[in-house]
Amino acid sequence: MKDDEKTKEQLVIELKKLRLQNTELEKTIALGKVADLLAKENIHYAESIVETVRGPLLVLDANLKIISVNRNFYTTFKVNPGETIGKFIYDLGNKQWDIPKLRELLEEILPKKEAFDGFEVEHIFQDIGHKIMLLNARQIYRKDIDSKIILLAIEDITEHKRLDDLLKEAEKRYRNVFETANDGIVLFEKSEGKITHTNQAIEKMLGYSLEESVGKKLQDIGIVNIDDFQTLMKILDEIGITHYTDVPIKTKSGQYIDTDIYLADRAKLVQCNIRDISDRKLAEETLKERENKYRLLADNIHDVIFVLDMNLKYTYISPSVKVLRGYEPEEVLKQLSIEQTLTPSSNDLAMRTFSEIMEQEKTGRIEISMSRTLELEMMRKDETTVWTEVKFSFIRDEDQQPVGILGVTRDITERKQEEVKLQQTIERLRKAVDTTIQVMVAAVEIRDPYTAGHQIRSAGLARAIATDMRLSQDKIEGIRVAASIHDIGKLSIPSEILSKPTKLSEIEFLLIKEHALHGYEILKNVESPWPLAEIIYQHHERMDGSGYPRKLKIEEILMEARILAVADVVEAMASHRPYRPAKGIEAALEEIEKNKGTLYDEAVVDTCLSLFREKGFKLEVT
Repeated sequence: MKDDEKTKEQLVIELKKLRLQNTELEKTIALGKVADLLAKENIHYAESIVETVRGPLLVLDANLKIISVNRNFYTTFKVNPGETIGKFIYDLGNKQWDIPKLRELLEEILPKKEAFDGFEVEHIFQDIGHKIMLLNARQIYRKDIDSKIILLAIEDITEHKRLDDLLKEAEKRYRNVFETANDGIVLFEKSEGKITHTNQAIEKMLGYSLEESVGKKLQDIGIVNIDDFQTLMKILDEIGITHYTDVPIKTKSGQYIDTDIYLADRAKLVQCNIRDISDRKLAEETLKERENKYRLLADNIHDVIFVLDMNLKYTYISPSVKVLRGYEPEEVLKQLSIEQTLTPSSNDLAMRTFSEIMEQEKTGRIEISMSRTLELEMMRKDETTVWTEVKFSFIRDEDQQPVGILGVTRDITERKQEEVKLQQTIERLRKAVDTTIQVMVAAVEIRDPYTAGHQIRSAGLARAIATDMRLSQDKIEGIRVAASIHDIGKLSIPSEILSKPTKLSEIEFLLIKEHALHGYEILKNVESPWPLAEIIYQHHERMDGSGYPRKLKIEEILMEARILAVADVVEAMASHRPYRPAKGIEAALEEIEKNKGTLYDEAVVDTCLSLFREKGFKLEVT
């Protein structure tokens, strides 16, 4: 509202200046003088007055042709002097002056009235743009030419109208803010303290309507008891604003409310803003009562409870910090900051998380009751560290704005140690699985060197596809392991069939197709972090259900099996076999591209083609 008042005052000043510089009264007086002089045939004297008139002025004959104009006409409307005298007024400036309203005034109204004053005309000129003009005209009979002439005075009121519109808009905004403000607002005279205006919030807050308040003083409607009004006004003159906190006000109904009062100097008036703080005071008292209860609880539990302000400074920490970190609570409150509490890496994590939460707060897309949990390493007084789990959430005011942080810290050092041990155990298990896989690969290689080499190369391609598809690291490792032993079921097939140099019979081919089931049977009871048995069972299934052994379709097939299926086909076609020579990598890529979406997964095929054709992947074939 302060900015609106300033804008309104500036507009009033500019409007006054404009009115003083160029008034309609001045033009009317000038027109009258010129008309009198012309009627008396004091032609030269009249023309000199025409030139001194500050606004544009034209002299027209009875046919509306221009006899004379003053300099200000040329200056204002950018008309060429050589193309003015003797011209029909509507032809001026390449007919820019063909203004419908002007035609009506000169051709219809003026002949009937002999004069007109203060007619407003709006027009867009080619050279000077949009203009709003005020027109005054007189008809005078000239004996020397035995005819009437017309004096037409023009006042450019474009800027005047613009400022007037801005003033009205500023007043409208000011009134809107005044009437819709949550604070009660009272305007009163500086001289006597009499109220001139109140807004709707005052009636709602105190019970006094505008009619009941106007002409009264603040004391009369229970606002403040001002013993020395002149002293108060002197303070306002010196500092422009004064503030009273926690002021009780008696309402019309006789009840008291707690308020904050602001008085601001507004030239001849004083603005008094009143804010009802009763609910806030009640909330503060309730909060204090709760804090006492929570403090009693916090002082007697093993976990460390702390409170930070929004600058991340400790305002409370429970006594159990002595056990966790070796500090007395007073030491933490007076000496330690968050940076001194956490190790560098944990401090970076905490600061990054806090920044992210504050950014979410700005967007308003955060759940108010949400809490966060972080694992942070803290510094102890003896310079050792302790791992903690910190759960924290915001403390909020009545407007749900964060004003502090409440946190609970728990010692998880033992849990972290157990996690390290568990990770070590998992790593040992992974190595054991790897060793087992290597034994299986070696067993297959002894039986069938072609199959062993095929598995290793298929595993390399499958891993590359999975990596390029941005699968998780765990899935990538599972695909690599499964691909390395995907033909382990061939151990149950006679070696003479595996290494047969001629085309297989139908019965022999059916035996070969059983290797997926045999591989599943071998691995189904082997404990593993990955579904190795199922991947191997599915690696000959196809997207349209034409594969084997279970004719699975689309979503029934694991993504790991879809990747292995493509890698298996590409390597097999690109490599030499006892019963046929290698078909080459291009033939293999054409096969998967031709059957993309039918036999093979589209995304897997696209990734495989990109690896070979765009990223330079090479398959070591034999």
